[in-house]
Amino acid sequence: MSTLETNAIGKYSGNNVSVDDSLNLKSYSTSARNALTSAAGDMIYNSDDSKVQVYNGSSWDNLGVDTSSFTMHYLVIAGGGSGGADGAGGGAGGYRNSYNSETSGGGGSSETSLTLNKNTDYSVSIGGGGSGTTSSPYTNSGTNSIFSSVTSVAGGGGGVAGGGLQNTGLAGGSGGGGSRQPGATSGGSGTANQGYAGGNGTYTASRYGTGGGGGAGAVGGNGSGSAAGAGGAGLASSITGSAVTRAGGGGGSVYDQQSGAGSGGSGGGGNGGNTGAAATVNTGSGGGGGSVNGGVKSGGNGGSGVIIIRYTTSTGSLAVGAGIVSSSVTDGSDTVVTITAGTGNVKMV
Repeated sequence: MSTLETNAIGKYSGNNVSVDDSLNLKSYSTSARNALTSAAGDMIYNSDDSKVQVYNGSSWDNLGVDTSSFTMHYLVIAGGGSGGADGAGGGAGGYRNSYNSETSGGGGSSETSLTLNKNTDYSVSIGGGGSGTTSSPYTNSGTNSIFSSVTSVAGGGGGVAGGGLQNTGLAGGSGGGGSRQPGATSGGSGTANQGYAGGNGTYTASRYGTGGGGGAGAVGGNGSGSAAGAGGAGLASSITGSAVTRAGGGGGSVYDQQSGAGSGGSGGGGNGGNTGAAATVNTGSGGGGGSVNGGVKSGGNGGSGVIIIRYTTSTGSLAVGAGIVSSSVTDGSDTVVTITAGTGNVKMV
């Protein structure tokens, strides 16, 4: 039973009651609060959170802070894989979409938009594109992009020719293409509902064509003895208010010449060539594969990822933490925030 202890209570006119000193609520740590047998309306001071909290009958709410729920639509794309040096096209980063019944990568259905709470921090991390390199391992996958509970998987790097190297394409959100090792070399697998597999490479009578990297919208093309595979197509989304295609696979390379190299997939994939072309930044596309050119080998960089979120403007304002690069626009009754770099937190206030 609670006990009221006081030195003086003064009665004003009418029914008002005043306390001479400030009112000090009983303090509890979070663990001690959770051990209480509480009834709706109980109020305490949480010494861990430094908040006055009230029990609503099932959970503790911060007093005076709006924690109401709202709907957030999202497009989350991971960083794309690099093209292989003397190798194949990189795979696009995983592509997850909840906006307006638009599809996700790999033929996946539109996802369910997030139900989030105001004045609550949610994590954000933009995946980087894999780095094209002239030294071992000669290929690199990208890194994941994360928004709250949604993680898009990094695109796989393109396969590389040579003993002891990564001949097959790396698995990822979308898989990297297969290299030119004698015989057929397989592309890397994609991730279900995020992206497609990379195309296969081949080597025939001193001629080869490596596979194109997988894209969000299609499998990478297979190489032949005279041509490399094209990167898989990306996907278009209108989450910003107009249709933009992203997350295309990188094109594969052919032996020591530009002719027959694979083109990058729509949405920013890099073209294959003597030196693979870099993918477009903030599309999550794969880099183009590079070929042997005077002993120099270099695949193109994968494109960095992006996170785009959309919500009803009347919901509030999105507070973006330090270290996150973003921009916002209004489209009709909605606000669209595009996050292009960084790691940190965001919250609706």
